Amino acid sequence: MTLHRKCELVVIGGGPAGMAAAIAAREAGIEDILILEREEALGGILRQCIHNGFGLHRFGEELTGPEYAYRYEKEVKRLGIPYCLETTVVGLSPDRTVTAMNKKDGIFTVEAGAVVLAMGCRERPKGALNIAGRRPSGIYTAGTAQKFVNMKGYMPGREVVILGSGDIGLIMARRMTLEGAKVHAVCELMPYSGGLARNIEQCLNDFNIPLKLSHTVTEIHGKERLEGVTVCQVDGRLQPIAETAEYIPCDTLLLSCGLIPENELTKEAGIALDRVTGGAVVDGGRETEIPGVFACGNVLHVHDLVDYVSEEAVIAGRSAAEFIRGERRKECDIGISVDGRVRYTVPEKITEYKDTSVYFRVSEVFRDKKVVVRSGESVLLSKKANKLAPGEMETVKLTEKMLRECDGKISVSIEE
Repeated sequence: MTLHRKCELVVIGGGPAGMAAAIAAREAGIEDILILEREEALGGILRQCIHNGFGLHRFGEELTGPEYAYRYEKEVKRLGIPYCLETTVVGLSPDRTVTAMNKKDGIFTVEAGAVVLAMGCRERPKGALNIAGRRPSGIYTAGTAQKFVNMKGYMPGREVVILGSGDIGLIMARRMTLEGAKVHAVCELMPYSGGLARNIEQCLNDFNIPLKLSHTVTEIHGKERLEGVTVCQVDGRLQPIAETAEYIPCDTLLLSCGLIPENELTKEAGIALDRVTGGAVVDGGRETEIPGVFACGNVLHVHDLVDYVSEEAVIAGRSAAEFIRGERRKECDIGISVDGRVRYTVPEKITEYKDTSVYFRVSEVFRDKKVVVRSGESVLLSKKANKLAPGEMETVKLTEKMLRECDGKISVSIEE
């Protein structure tokens, strides 16, 4: 590769989002595409997710993570889409110049006609949790433990407590159990789980692993190696109740306390971020506030199912193709607001009169409510929901007719 080149489309990230976006752009007629991936292989985090449950929406069958990723990798190779592995992107400028580096080419730049951001997300580390105690060995994020067990063949420990009930934590509770460890408890600060209902059933209930809601780890014990943790119930203000303290002996603490979109490059380019999702503010085509820069997947907002990651990436890839051809038209500027019960929406605004799916998450568990979409006093859409939970992403579809009838603003709310 030359030290400086031009490319119609650069996709940053070779996981399921990046590959799906690149494939969609190629199918839309864009030939000059380059995927930049920092790992040694395409596939992203799915390479270590050896459990099944992927692909039911996208492919109509149940696949493991590597199988799902390989479907896209095969298509990338069949279409002849170039990609660079072990390549770290270190800069993105507002004029869509991408700076990257690898062992073979050193530092190089690519002047892109359009850019798709698909860098994924990272786990929240122990340092962000403010737990009292020393720093003994035996404390891992759930994803790190997953990589050790599934890809390296190492067992982090045998007596396990898991803090946080996100999907990775739930899945690792089952995985550690199947490998012979004893999972004493999964502790969740909130009064509800952050994971999918099916994972609670299949990963905890099926293995008699207790889920302690409204509980957190308040102290870590041990100097060289973790010896145990103190767990407390929390009150309505999420403060520990001292008299409920319980000591649990363990040699391993797995942290499943949330995912953070990898948006350092996004911020460097001067792109506005949503204060709730931590991802870029985008329109219905997943275009950011910088023309020609698009975002999709977990770098935009954390998804519950990879099938939806791929679905969103197709939107971004097709929109990038339209931008490169000069066909993207901004027909309107409709802002979307939420009521607090709905935490956020993606997209945050709509700029085209076309059918648009709006994804959202709620702030707590709601039962027997209605999802209502309004424009001023007019109700554009109202649908019943038996249950809404923070761990599961929801969606409403706004038709072109609805958008043309609105007054320039839309609100999404949960009502009785």
